[in-house]
Amino acid sequence: MAGALRERGGHAEGRLERSPKPCSWAIEANTVLSMTEESLPERRPELRVSHEDRERVAEQLRVAAGDGRLTLEELDERLDKALSARTESELAILVRDLPAAGAELSSAPAVQAKDLVRIEVGSSSIAREGEWVVPRAMDVIVSSGTVKLDLTSAVISHGPLRIAAEVKSGNLTIVTRPGIVVDTDEVAVKSGSVKVKVPPSVAGDAPRTFLQVEVVGSVRSGKIVARPPRRGFFGWLFRRPPKY
Repeated sequence: MAGALRERGGHAEGRLERSPKPCSWAIEANTVLSMTEESLPERRPELRVSHEDRERVAEQLRVAAGDGRLTLEELDERLDKALSARTESELAILVRDLPAAGAELSSAPAVQAKDLVRIEVGSSSIAREGEWVVPRAMDVIVSSGTVKLDLTSAVISHGPLRIAAEVKSGNLTIVTRPGIVVDTDEVAVKSGSVKVKVPPSVAGDAPRTFLQVEVVGSVRSGKIVARPPRRGFFGWLFRRPPKY
């Protein structure tokens, strides 16, 4: 009887000493967790941008402003952010609503700016107005006539515009808008005159320049004038700024 009890007790003790078998769902969970941790790729920091990257985006913004896609205020704000950007995402957000650089929105071929345009006038008048494409450089020779270069709606797709002017007794007029700066420091004047009038909205807190016009050459008895558009009688009477 006692032997039977010991045997039963031995069996009972043997059962108590056995380790419990782990559940299958626990094994699968541990395996999946281990595989997931090992397979997760290491997150890399975002790449920093270079001066060339910033200038590329800045040029894209200037082109968009010249096409009328951005106002001067938007251009000024985005240029500030572009020139101070540190990462690629900071630059990408500035042009995400603009066409890619060099992209064509229609099947018509894009108009390319010429490297040089030459205008020579005797006693007649020549005007470039509306959405004309601004070249990279211009040679303007005026004997006794007039030449008018209206940049208010012109297509500007590049950096500075250099105008080599030779004005005898005629007039060269450059019509500007906020953001266009005209430099005439390199013009030699004899008995004529050179005058640059800054658009009213530029006075004080001027927006960032998106076109620099460099005028060089000479004036004898004629005139070189850079000015904003005429306001008209009622604009002058009520001191309204010109419309661009």
